[in-house]
Amino acid sequence: MSERKVLTKYYPPDFDPSKITRQRGPKQSGPKLQTVRLMAPFSMKCTHCGEFIYKGRKFNARKETTDEKYYNIAIYRFYIRCTRCSGEITFKTDPKNMDYECERGAKRNFEPWREAKLAEETEEERLDRLEREEAERDAMKDLETKVHDAKTEMAIADALDEIRSRNARIERADKDGVVQTDVPDLAAERRKREEEEDAEAARRAFENLKAMPDIGEEALDEEMIEEPEEVPVPVFVKKQVKVKKDAAAALGIKKKVEVTSFAPAPVRPPVKAPPLAKNPVLLADYGSDSDDD
Repeated sequence: MSERKVLTKYYPPDFDPSKITRQRGPKQSGPKLQTVRLMAPFSMKCTHCGEFIYKGRKFNARKETTDEKYYNIAIYRFYIRCTRCSGEITFKTDPKNMDYECERGAKRNFEPWREAKLAEETEEERLDRLEREEAERDAMKDLETKVHDAKTEMAIADALDEIRSRNARIERADKDGVVQTDVPDLAAERRKREEEEDAEAARRAFENLKAMPDIGEEALDEEMIEEPEEVPVPVFVKKQVKVKKDAAAALGIKKKVEVTSFAPAPVRPPVKAPPLAKNPVLLADYGSDSDDD
């Protein structure tokens, strides 16, 4: 059985290798293209006809080297055709996320694990955040240093002004012929003078209060106090009621007694008589019904 792979080739007797000339075609303009065999890196849906292309399906694709780079890593673009409508689909490499990015002709299917991974902070983003925080921290530190320096400069300026004013007073006193060994403190003297004035005003106010007349309550004389008058206590004397004699009974005439039914009178509580005075004043024959008078 002969081998399928040809190791030797037939050369005719009149073969002259010097007659073979080397030919060069025109150079390809634009990006470099190369036909490669690859598999779909992710599941996608064609935007032309809605055909779903699953991950791992094989295609004859054209590979293009783009001008874009990521940290000196070349980015490649691939062209494939839809299996149903032959629409062109392009995607390129994404070395930043170690993945592929769909450009046009198809839409990548939703992948929850990929979304969660993209939401995480990458190393580059973390470095950017740390640099930004460090810059902000340095800015705050610079601001605090500037404020501290400004306060120090103000304190130094105030001290210099005080020294200059003191030297000016000393020079002016020397020109007048008076030597001042000790320069008085004007602020302390003014404060002392104000305290003395306040004390003097308070002393005068207290003296005015003592000079005012006393407006207290007047003492009442005992003669002006009126004693309560004694009111005599009224005395009530029980009067004697005379019983009239019945003339008809004396003559022996009997009257018919009409018996009438009546309700018993309500029992009233006994009324206590007022107490009698020790020395009652008796009124003779007061309220008597006698005919002798």
